[in-house]
Amino acid sequence: MAKRKQVEKKSDEVLIDVVEVREGAQDFVDKNRNLILGGLGALVLIVGGWIAYTQFIIGPKQREATEQMFQAQVQFERDSFALALTNPGGGYSGFLDIIDGYKGTQAANLAKYYAGVSYLNLGQYQAAISYLKDFKAKGSVLPIMKNGVLGDAYAEENDLAQALSYYKKAVSAGDNELLTPYYLKKVAMLNERNGNLAEALKAYQRIKDEYPTAPDAFDIDKYITRVTPKG
Repeated sequence: MAKRKQVEKKSDEVLIDVVEVREGAQDFVDKNRNLILGGLGALVLIVGGWIAYTQFIIGPKQREATEQMFQAQVQFERDSFALALTNPGGGYSGFLDIIDGYKGTQAANLAKYYAGVSYLNLGQYQAAISYLKDFKAKGSVLPIMKNGVLGDAYAEENDLAQALSYYKKAVSAGDNELLTPYYLKKVAMLNERNGNLAEALKAYQRIKDEYPTAPDAFDIDKYITRVTPKG
């Protein structure tokens, strides 16, 4: 996993440490691996569904791409991101070769997401942004994940305005009991860091009101207290 950059904390707790906002890639994967792999797995099932019922519809190129990508996915799940991109082993293609060699297939599109997340974890943020923007996300979960990871990539680039924009897009892209409050908290924290306490309070309060059982609601009261006007 990409190492988080360490930023010296300010003495005033209202000034948010940028590291806390930029935890996304490692913290999210560590805490929510099952959701990530489940979201990806849902699309993988669509991509690979030819095995059961679309053998004659998808065509040979898609079938070959799906087979070729298997080992890269294994390396990705092992956090071996560099290998997943270019040399997963066993004579299989990495995500970059899938993207280039199987253009127009669902597998190539999915490989763009994998490549983006891999580059994010390798600290190559512009490459991550490029591949993630090219990824066509569909469904109720993947658009949230795409925009959220784009927010993380921009945050790592210290472009916090763009990070905030993409975190907002992640929040509005769908309603998920885990992902939505996760990115709502990032929206709130960036607003708080920027001194926009009213917007921060709205986002924190929404987590408490709409997602009270989510992990990010566990200690939400302390954040609400921190941005509530005194007196």
